[in-house]
Amino acid sequence: MRTLVVAPAIEAHLPGATAERVLVNPSGRFVTGGPTADTGLTGRKLMVDTYGGLGPHGGGAFSGKDPSKVDRTGAYMARLIAKTVVDARLAEECHVAISYAIGKADPVAFHIDTFGTGQHPDWLLTDAAQAIFPLRPAAIIERLGLKAPIYAKLATYGHMGHGVSEWEWTLPFTDKLKTEVKCRAHQAATHQ
Repeated sequence: MRTLVVAPAIEAHLPGATAERVLVNPSGRFVTGGPTADTGLTGRKLMVDTYGGLGPHGGGAFSGKDPSKVDRTGAYMARLIAKTVVDARLAEECHVAISYAIGKADPVAFHIDTFGTGQHPDWLLTDAAQAIFPLRPAAIIERLGLKAPIYAKLATYGHMGHGVSEWEWTLPFTDKLKTEVKCRAHQAATHQ
């Protein structure tokens, strides 16, 4: 790998450099991220955007990202899914985790945690939500209308919790999610 890929790639930019020592993330292991690690203006804006960190996510402030960034689109969709689970009375609390990798449209991980308040197991809610909600960034952008000129109204008082955004509107999904959960619960009971 070093002699066939890395060395030829760096030779043009660093004449005389060798591939004997390749540094990837030389600052060390990256463990702490999100609201805990961000400081200064970005950290303060991040807190405003996400209820003071109650809605955790792995990126900087939403206001510093365009809609193509999954930090923003994924967080908006996670908010919509969590609200829908609660509004459909499938749980009293809900936390949705979505993880993406650069170059992959589908999430590499997706999980719902109801903190024990769910009417059904978390795995069942996770499977049902994956079947109902668009999780690819382009599909999220289209479904939530994120290319429209909507961001000025989000410049103050956060991006969530005031009901003016499509990631707050659970009505189109509540009945679909309840039906999908009921179907999957019936299938699970039949196969036991």
